[in-house]
Amino acid sequence: MAVLSTQGLTKKFGKFTALDGIDINVNPGEVYGFIGPNGAGKSTTIRILLGILKATSGEAQIFGKDVWKDAVDIHKRIAYVPGDVNLWPNLTGGEVIDLFVKLRGANNKNRREELIKKFDLDPSKKCRTYSKGNRQKVALVAAFSSDADLYILDEPTSGLDPLMERVFQECVGAVKREGKSILLSSHILSEVEKLCDTVGIIRQGKIIESGSLSELRHLTRANLLIQTKEPVPSLDTMEGVHNLTEKNQELSFQVDMEKLDTVLKHVSQFGVVKLESAPPTLEDLFMRHYEGKEVSEEKGGVS
Repeated sequence: MAVLSTQGLTKKFGKFTALDGIDINVNPGEVYGFIGPNGAGKSTTIRILLGILKATSGEAQIFGKDVWKDAVDIHKRIAYVPGDVNLWPNLTGGEVIDLFVKLRGANNKNRREELIKKFDLDPSKKCRTYSKGNRQKVALVAAFSSDADLYILDEPTSGLDPLMERVFQECVGAVKREGKSILLSSHILSEVEKLCDTVGIIRQGKIIESGSLSELRHLTRANLLIQTKEPVPSLDTMEGVHNLTEKNQELSFQVDMEKLDTVLKHVSQFGVVKLESAPPTLEDLFMRHYEGKEVSEEKGGVS
């Protein structure tokens, strides 16, 4: 049974449709990457899941319970980190962490101390003195100190330096190994690629692609660098070949995964001296979707 699921989730603000039929499934022990640019609908979806906003239509359940009607029960078992953390200015970071952890009924002092050290946080300072990055650290320490079953993280590394991002990634790996589930909303593709099992790409309130990373990679292109003994004729006209360039007698290009076999058979006739292949990245897929959609929309908009 899915830990978190939505079916046909829709949210309208007046005439504006912020979410249009969102379907998400997060299974036990799974890290689900919810990606898209700012304004795509990620935070609106998360506010509905947290019971802050009521959906216009559709269904959303966490632990099999309705996110709107059973929000209080659900919150006992979830930890949430927003992308912009607001804290009580006169409390210290340590006091805020203790407050959040007690609200969830957890009391693992060792875990708390270990995380404060890992995130290099001074818990004795008042929250009003903290930078954005330190406010993020307070929220992350509080979240990972609690014994939650589901972590909802909305742009959680906003304001963190690369070293702290690595600490965050270690924390995600640790709770995943414990069988906990994570919904990670992000526009940092490298972060999603390192951490997530399943990805849903949202654009203008709609999920335009979803699946495991290996499934999604079939939809994008491999990056090839090839050097041959003889010139390769007609490569630029072959179906599935894109962005062909030549430098220092090396050919660099992208090829659609479904045409990779055909292209390699053609190239191998001309004496391959060097062949480097890089797997398609999530960024390739993401940009291909967005660029393709924008081009078609521009064409459609010309009267």
